[in-house]
Amino acid sequence: MTSTSEIILNCKAFRKNIGFIRSLLDEKTIISAVVKGNAYGHGTHIVIPVLERMGINHFSVYSSPEAKDAFYARTEDSTIMIMGFVYDNDYKWIVRNNIEFYVSGLDELNKAINTAKELNHKAIIHIDVETGMNRTGLPLNKLKEAIAIINSNPENLIIKGITTHFAGAESIANYTRIRKQIKVFKSRVRLLNKYNIYSEIQHVASSAATINYPDTRMDLVRTGILIYGYWPTKESFIQYIHRKKDRTDPLERVLSWNSQLISVKKVSEGEFVGYGMSFQALKETYIGIVPVGYTNGYSRSLSNNGHILINGQKAPVIGSVNMNMILCDITNIPNVKIGDQAVLIGKDGDTEISFSSFAEMNNSMNYEILARLPENIKRSFIE
Repeated sequence: MTSTSEIILNCKAFRKNIGFIRSLLDEKTIISAVVKGNAYGHGTHIVIPVLERMGINHFSVYSSPEAKDAFYARTEDSTIMIMGFVYDNDYKWIVRNNIEFYVSGLDELNKAINTAKELNHKAIIHIDVETGMNRTGLPLNKLKEAIAIINSNPENLIIKGITTHFAGAESIANYTRIRKQIKVFKSRVRLLNKYNIYSEIQHVASSAATINYPDTRMDLVRTGILIYGYWPTKESFIQYIHRKKDRTDPLERVLSWNSQLISVKKVSEGEFVGYGMSFQALKETYIGIVPVGYTNGYSRSLSNNGHILINGQKAPVIGSVNMNMILCDITNIPNVKIGDQAVLIGKDGDTEISFSSFAEMNNSMNYEILARLPENIKRSFIE
């Protein structure tokens, strides 16, 4: 391997997850695969061509640099939509290449119009309305100003979508707030329509809303974590299976993460292992060394806490996780040798370290750990 570890993506899992998402939707509802954060750590340059072969032709990113990564990764005429930040010097590239983007403020709207005029090429925008998350989006007073600007420049804009973002659709604790947001969104759409501003599509559903609020699926769903085989939260999974006869998980994890042992050695009883004095061998102990550390995305919080798989058995992580190295206890695993595979996340035989359990050990969310996987780790896929 060209790096000290390797990420493997399972195409069969992608197909299963997409099939599950499609089973929830009307036939005409578009699945937009969210590939922000380097496709949630899976690798934008690999994920987009794979998903295109499975019929996905709409991709959502956060920023204009991510849009460029997605644009040059695509192998077919797919749609790219920016949900967040656009650099000023990227507007021309975006408009010229028909990249769709959110307009969440009047400044962005005016930049879109001015760029369209300069290039004599319409900007394709999604009107992002504030409905109660209080993060991005046009609040009512600014939306009214935007209406006047849009109606004064019809020749410069294509109103592709009207959208908003929910504040925590993954938790029932936010139910009242989400229902209020849905109500506000519908009223904002009516306001726009009143002034003859109509969109081709309306979309509000993230992965969590797609599961928990069926009436939010509308014309398009922005599904990120579901496509990669993870539930937004345990609560989302519980809500989904609550009334199902079959309570097995319909999703399959796409990603596994492997490395190898580079050293095997014996430590005498009473000796300390690694930096400091956080682990002391209480008996003669055999340790294995894996060339992955916190610089590779394996958190220091897993020191004396995590596990990896060697020869299908769990090996406890001992001592401190180093910048480039993990030490593990292989005393009870027979026939271990240098070069043996070390599974950091995934299956080895009948034993598995799931990403969910990995996140729990790390006291983090799936999203956070996935997005932190460095881009320089080699990524490949299996059919």
